[in-house]
Amino acid sequence: MIFVFSMPAFAGYVDNFTRDNHIKEALVLLENNGAAEVFENLEENSVKIAFYDLSQISYGYMNHFAVNSVDTFGNRYILINTKYKNATPEELACIIAHESFHKLKVATYEEEYTATQKEAHYWSILKVKGKEYKSSPLLARLDNLNNLRLASTKEKNLIQEKINKSPFYKKQLATR
Repeated sequence: MIFVFSMPAFAGYVDNFTRDNHIKEALVLLENNGAAEVFENLEENSVKIAFYDLSQISYGYMNHFAVNSVDTFGNRYILINTKYKNATPEELACIIAHESFHKLKVATYEEEYTATQKEAHYWSILKVKGKEYKSSPLLARLDNLNNLRLASTKEKNLIQEKINKSPFYKKQLATR
C-alpha cells in the first residue's frame, strides 16, 4: 500500500522541475536509483528543466548537450539541446545529473570535475546491460566518460585530466 501512495506523490514532485514527460521519466529514474544529491541541487537552486534549441542562445551552443542558465528574473534553468529530445531516459538523467552540479554563476574547474564525475557515475548505474542504445554524440560521451572513470585511480583521475587538457574548457572556464 505504501508503494502505491508514494509513486503518485513523487510524480507530482517532478512536476516542480519540468512540464515535459520525457524529462519527468528521467527524473523518476534518478529518484528510483537513489540520486538524492541531484534533487538537493535542483531544489537548492529552484531549477526548471526543459528542452531548448541551444543555437537560439548562441550559434556556438548548437552542439552542446545542455546548459545551466539564469533568465533575466534570476530563475535557474537546465536547457537540454532539442537534438536529444529522443534520447533515452537514462541518457537524459545523466545530463540532468551533470547540470545539477553547476551551482555557481561562472563554472570553475572543480565544479566541472564534480559535474562530469557525477555524470559518469550515474551512467554506470543507469545504463541497462544488453539494451541497444542509438548511436549519438551523447552516447559516445557517456561511454567514454564511464571508461575514463573505470580506468582512473586515486592517484590519476582521467576525467580530470581530460578536462584539464580540453581547449573547450580552457576557453570556457578561462581560469588557466
